[in-house]
Amino acid sequence: MGALEVAGPPRRHHPFRSLGAALLILLAALLSLLSVVAVWANSIVQDTDRYVATVGPLASNPDVQAAVTNRVTSAVLERVDVDALVQQLTDAAAQQGVPPRAAELLKNLDGPIESGLKQLVSNTVERVVTSSAFQKTWVEANRRAHAAVDEALTGEGEGAVKLKDNQVVIDVGPIVANVKDRLVAAGLTPAAKIPEVHTDFVVFASKDIGEIKTYVRVLQLLGGWLPIIALLVAAVGVYVAFNRRHALIGAALAVFVAMLVLGISLTVARDVYLDRLPPGTSQAAAGAVYDALIKFLRAGVRALAAVALFTAAGAFLAGPSRIAVLTRTGCRRSIGAVRDVATSAGFRTGAVGRFVHRFKRWIGVAILLIAAIVLFTWNYPTTAVVVWTAVITLAGLAIREFLDDTSAPPADSQAGTATS
Repeated sequence: MGALEVAGPPRRHHPFRSLGAALLILLAALLSLLSVVAVWANSIVQDTDRYVATVGPLASNPDVQAAVTNRVTSAVLERVDVDALVQQLTDAAAQQGVPPRAAELLKNLDGPIESGLKQLVSNTVERVVTSSAFQKTWVEANRRAHAAVDEALTGEGEGAVKLKDNQVVIDVGPIVANVKDRLVAAGLTPAAKIPEVHTDFVVFASKDIGEIKTYVRVLQLLGGWLPIIALLVAAVGVYVAFNRRHALIGAALAVFVAMLVLGISLTVARDVYLDRLPPGTSQAAAGAVYDALIKFLRAGVRALAAVALFTAAGAFLAGPSRIAVLTRTGCRRSIGAVRDVATSAGFRTGAVGRFVHRFKRWIGVAILLIAAIVLFTWNYPTTAVVVWTAVITLAGLAIREFLDDTSAPPADSQAGTATS
């Protein structure tokens, strides 16, 4: 508490100072929201492993597999001449001496032959798409194509992932080639005449993608700086406040609310995005792609929200309220009881206990500083990382309290004795 509230005579609250602190805290909350989005956008573009971890699981998603199956099936059937197949069948029948009337009936089999052909092709494509080989091909292709994601977001380049008609698309031509080989192996010789096909599978589509790519590009450029700026603005807001502990609680809760708003916005944006898809687009597959793309963004939102809650709780428990005092007293007494039991069993802290007692406050500051550094430097921290960091921090503070030898004079009193 002493680190947050400077002791001294009461000061008259200046309305402009309080207003300035509040505005800075609100600005920090807004910047924290943008920071999470910026870090996510930056990771999608620059971190290949992160990108592959994002889109890789889509290869085994049933909705995406169904959409790819339909797209590839249509691409294959568009290049198979059913009328030519019927004519070949009729000519073969005539050569075998089939009666003319029966041969004439064969010409009316366009519909059944087309239906059977569609079923054959669809089953073949489905076996290809649901195979482990396809999942491996999907991941490797996306890893090779990751360098083109930047061009996709800026509308430039001709990589495997590119911008086309307000869509981010992936060429699934290699899948068509695989299906072609399987159809020929299954006895459908006309499939050998299918030319090389380049057909697109839409990963993301929106008529507003021109604006979206601009925003993503800006956030990508600011991704490394926004978190630092947000932290500095929040620190200044807390520093200029009259009650710094209350300001810290307010800043933490403001960040939590910002993360809550962002989480809700992502859910609403999903529905808006699906409603504005072009006709004929698979809603289920598009929803799966959207969920995959923002998976790590949601993880970042939850992680920062957890950090904000732990910070607010810590600042509250450091205060003079009855609940905070009772909590600290209860923890201190519990740890003291454990120390008494250990002491009665022969445990002695010795020089370590005296050192901890003399520098108790600085040890606590060091523990909190290490926890902050871990969270700030961890690549893409999750909620689990935040929780475990909080648990280890509390354990470190408990160990500090356990090792505290109350019989040793504190560092402040030793310094005063030395100077007197």
